[in-house]
Amino acid sequence: MRILVALTYYRPHVSGLTIYAERLARGLARRGHEVTVLTSRFHPRLLASERLDGVRVVRVPVVAKVSKGVVMPLFPLYARTEIRRHDLVNVHMPQLEAALLAALGRLHRKTVVLTYQCDLRLPPGLLNRIVQGALVPLNHLAARLAHRVTAMTRDYADHSPFLRRYQEKFRVTPPLVELPPPRPAVTARFVDRYGLAGRRRIAFAARFAAEKGVEMLLRALPRVASEIPDVCVVFTGAAHETVGEQKYHEKLRPLLEEQRERLFFFDLLSAEEMASFFALADVLAVTSLNSTESFGLVQAEAMLSGTPVVATDLPGVREAVRRTGMGEIVPPGDPEALARALLRVLRHPERYVRPREEILRTFSVDEALDRVEEVFRDASHETP
Repeated sequence: MRILVALTYYRPHVSGLTIYAERLARGLARRGHEVTVLTSRFHPRLLASERLDGVRVVRVPVVAKVSKGVVMPLFPLYARTEIRRHDLVNVHMPQLEAALLAALGRLHRKTVVLTYQCDLRLPPGLLNRIVQGALVPLNHLAARLAHRVTAMTRDYADHSPFLRRYQEKFRVTPPLVELPPPRPAVTARFVDRYGLAGRRRIAFAARFAAEKGVEMLLRALPRVASEIPDVCVVFTGAAHETVGEQKYHEKLRPLLEEQRERLFFFDLLSAEEMASFFALADVLAVTSLNSTESFGLVQAEAMLSGTPVVATDLPGVREAVRRTGMGEIVPPGDPEALARALLRVLRHPERYVRPREEILRTFSVDEALDRVEEVFRDASHETP
């Protein structure tokens, strides 16, 4: 099958959405499909076209950036050209161009499958309110035109006002969890480089975006430190370069300064290094606040590395701990509950850790790709 995967940001941009899309594209290519990714050329150093891991990547020129999005006047031309070359269009949402892609797919009698990654909530501001308001009818148009709409968990779909409207065409396509085993030498190098020996470590692996709720962890940290004085937090992700989050960074600054002696910021890490990053931690904190998080791939990745998780009780986000028992679930936006759960895990990690083989069975990447192919084949039988 010739598959076009379309999303606003692709690698080297770092987010759960881009990582999922990259794993999907590579996995389908490994299985013999011809896969093209259509995305933005969000930085001028990126090539306009290249082949990565068997996947053809086509990047559309960007003339401006607006909040978390980009302006691409040539996108309709690129999209029409690529859609005509492919059998199936897989549109990853949120994406401003989703309705356009779905309409062009239908126009050219192609199969259209939407992958609904999460809701979109833009930062405060008049322009952002206008953009978000305009996206609502466009998103619904895209879903009406699509042959199938997918998300990673039934839990998220059942609680999503958007997805509930399209239950007849909704299908679950599970999270794609891929991570090699940790490398003890790399973990030891991290510990030595950052002076982490003898400290209890809480990991946070996410962009510094308002919906990720890092301030909840920063506010919980003094309570944890009052009982475990050597505790610290190790961060990785786009902590200081998150698109559209400048005001949020300013809000965090006093909290970061207050806790600076306990905070360690790692560079962006490769997949191989991420496994060792998770392995050096005693617990991973996932403090997401709303439905802009639909699962949190880092949870399953940490579990594969032997690290328990404390995650917020949000649809989809709570699924990893529910399925494995490898952690605690706490109310979103509650630093005190977060602190108590972190303390429970830090004091009794043996209650939570499960064998890597068990986690691999729970989040089988082969079974997830099987399911994606099944949904794609099923949808293609309805085309046009």
